Amino acid sequence: MLAPPGPSFDAVLDRALAELGLDLTPGMRAALDAQARLVLAWSPFVNLTAIRDPAGVALEHVADSLAAVPTLLERLAARRPPRRPVTLLDVGSGAGYPGLPVAVAIPAAEASLVDSVGRRTAFLEVVASAAARAFQDHGEEPVRWRVVTARAEALGRRPEYRERWEIVTARAVAALPGLLELALPLVRPGGVFVAWKRDAGDGAFADELAAALPLLETLGADPQPATERVRLTGLDDHLLVCVAKRRATPERYPRRTPQRRRLLP
Repeated sequence: MLAPPGPSFDAVLDRALAELGLDLTPGMRAALDAQARLVLAWSPFVNLTAIRDPAGVALEHVADSLAAVPTLLERLAARRPPRRPVTLLDVGSGAGYPGLPVAVAIPAAEASLVDSVGRRTAFLEVVASAAARAFQDHGEEPVRWRVVTARAEALGRRPEYRERWEIVTARAVAALPGLLELALPLVRPGGVFVAWKRDAGDGAFADELAAALPLLETLGADPQPATERVRLTGLDDHLLVCVAKRRATPERYPRRTPQRRRLLP
């Protein structure tokens, strides 16, 4: 039995939830705790994260992931039909951030955690099982988890994944131009892609965003993404880029890696 993350984890996460205005059920909170407990236990042995202290995991991983939830809940509240089950896919999931906390807090009916490295997906299988058990232990309906070992460009060409997901998330995966080509073929029209980014104030993020803007309409997205700063203490340079999907992505995307080195026509 692994030890709980501890009081420093709880204090940081409690503050973040208050700042975000989120009220989690006992099952949701237990699922987030279970994930953090496993991340702290496995990180010395599997390359999951360089952050090894509970307070750091609470802020840099859990709270950072949850920062997108208020915006996503607003989008979901405005959609039609309102009762369609929410589906989520996390690209390059790694330790399960941001996908698992977002899916837990919304909550999603079904979520897929995708990574190309088998050791990480083996970890994600354990985390998904622990999260489901945490919901069940509190008498709550669990998210239906699926863990997939695959590259995103391959997944985007598979009919059972292409344009099926209401929400697609990605954090620390790639620069925006290439990331859009990987993620948007997976988003269903009417859904949204959310990328976690950082702005150090040196102009690098502005350049990255400028390079991505001409690609959006080609990929079937709204040409004007919503960029917002994460409003959490200690994460001042963190950003969320939300891209709404308007229509189907042309079948030729995503292209293979060498082709993606050039800008889209």
